[in-house]
Amino acid sequence: MSRPRVVIVGAGFAGYRAARTLAGLTRGRAGPLDIVLLNPTDYFLYLPLLPQVAAGVLEPRRVTVSLTGTLPRVRLVLGEADGIDLDARMVRYTGPEGEAGTLSYDRLVLAAGSVNKLLPIPGVAEHAHGFRGLPEALYLRDHVTRQVELASADDDPATAAARCTFVVVGAGYTGTEVAAHGQLFTDALARRQRHRPDLWPRWTLVDIAPRVLPEMDERLSRTADRVLRQRGVDIRTGTSVKEATRDGVLLSDGDFVGTRTLVWCVGVRPDPLAEGLGLAMERGRLLVEPTLQVPGRPEVFACGDAAAVPDLEKPGQYTPMTAQHAWRQGRTAGRNVAASLGIGDPRPYRHRDLGFVVDLGGVKAAANPLGVPLSGPAAGAVTRGYHLAAMPGNRVRVAADWLLDAVLPRQGVQLGLVRSWSVPLDTASPETARVPGRPGTPEPGSPEQGTPEPGSPEPGTPEQPPVEGTP
Repeated sequence: MSRPRVVIVGAGFAGYRAARTLAGLTRGRAGPLDIVLLNPTDYFLYLPLLPQVAAGVLEPRRVTVSLTGTLPRVRLVLGEADGIDLDARMVRYTGPEGEAGTLSYDRLVLAAGSVNKLLPIPGVAEHAHGFRGLPEALYLRDHVTRQVELASADDDPATAAARCTFVVVGAGYTGTEVAAHGQLFTDALARRQRHRPDLWPRWTLVDIAPRVLPEMDERLSRTADRVLRQRGVDIRTGTSVKEATRDGVLLSDGDFVGTRTLVWCVGVRPDPLAEGLGLAMERGRLLVEPTLQVPGRPEVFACGDAAAVPDLEKPGQYTPMTAQHAWRQGRTAGRNVAASLGIGDPRPYRHRDLGFVVDLGGVKAAANPLGVPLSGPAAGAVTRGYHLAAMPGNRVRVAADWLLDAVLPRQGVQLGLVRSWSVPLDTASPETARVPGRPGTPEPGSPEQGTPEPGSPEPGTPEQPPVEGTP
């Protein structure tokens, strides 16, 4: 008899944890499962540390964890899911070289995650780049470095100032950390341009919410606000983006900010993979039962950003799209898939928040472990200690990079590995993506074009924050 096959779509926080949990539960049993993980890359990306990659604190591979190296009992299939035939129990996908393939399944775990959230603002799709993956972080690191170097050689004060102005839209976890780390990074770059003492980088953080980190406790929000302002970050709350152009961004208060760098950290929306299944949805997310099973389709499970999971701690609500919930839901999904195959008992998804951490660069952070608000070096130690404990790999290498960053200057050079057309903002719509090598898509910030990025947030827009609680 053939072994039951479990196909897991996506290797983000939810998919990776589901695969690892399921493999652990079936280890050593007779007739093990055939666990297949479908993912576009061969690594799990630890998203909370991505701003440190963009700021040159961590090398890119430090935040990537090998799937084959850490999931030895899971078969990796490289590809992007294109569609699912629920009746035939089949997943269609496209491989990295354009080849089409299919995967049959006995159990399916949908953990496709989320994509950048676009808003209908003129100029956003043309000029903006998001901050959802490793290529985008590498692109931003190169682009910021290039703008400071070009500004140092520019004789026009207005152009130099625009190149040294960096606008981040969205003051949630990601946007706040990008601005905090970015200010430190560009300050260090500017100090090396000794022939231009008048070169002062300026970061602007824009959000329509009344304060930074609106999802967090007000005390932690005030801590982050204070740290950013002390570093010179211009915080524009209660403000949105009206239009983006190649020369800057027009804000809702009428102010035009000249810039060559606009970073879109507004939030995310669920991956559109589940939209064509004809199943019940909740704001783009697949409705599931507390056991993470899809009603009427007991062989299908969904978790993470792709699923609208009932919040048993808050009846009538659904769990937010955060890494905390994705990580924990992945574990529950793995256990319940095993239970559906006769291994253990099913259990509903429940959670208990144990706190939040936000890294603000250097020794600064905002954290509230077990509800105790912390700031300064104590919060920094808790934050980095938590990340080391939560990462499923590369802990020694990450700690080594942090140590080296504390005692040595960062290397501010452009690697040129990622071009602007390879990181379009709308990562979920192939028809809007710019094709690598296509003529007419010059590098933002170059003499041919002049800008990448803008946008405008919505209140309460969820995004992928650092992992909370315990893994």
